[in-house]
Amino acid sequence: MYVKQPTEFWKNVIFVDESKNNIFGSDGKQKVWHTQNRALHIKNLWPTVKYGGANQLVWDCMVSSGVGNLDFIDGTMNKYVYPDILKRNLKQSESNFGISRHFKLYEDNDPKHTADICKLWVLYHYPGVIKTTAQSPDINPIEHV
Repeated sequence: MYVKQPTEFWKNVIFVDESKNNIFGSDGKQKVWHTQNRALHIKNLWPTVKYGGANQLVWDCMVSSGVGNLDFIDGTMNKYVYPDILKRNLKQSESNFGISRHFKLYEDNDPKHTADICKLWVLYHYPGVIKTTAQSPDINPIEHV
């Protein structure tokens, strides 16, 4: 549906998304390849943090010309927190981008984005929303940076 849109169309799209970043380590297992009898050599050891380390949830937006505000999220992000983040950051980022006031907003199908309270808020403030189908591949460049 949007694949054949011209470049000018994409210059007026703001991509928004949130992402969890690990401060220490990873969420999964890590493998280290080593030669025989060298498993405990210092270069083969990874530092660990007791009780799993920490992570930080962040929200960001971007357009073809650059990135917008970065918002650090404390606690759990839900359908009540999400509109507050948009209120604090989207209007300011929009003016910093210098893009058309009639921009399009791209969100994925995350449950907090599709909750009625969020959909109504976005519809009222930013009626140009790019609709994505359920189970569609994530084309949001924020997740792929």
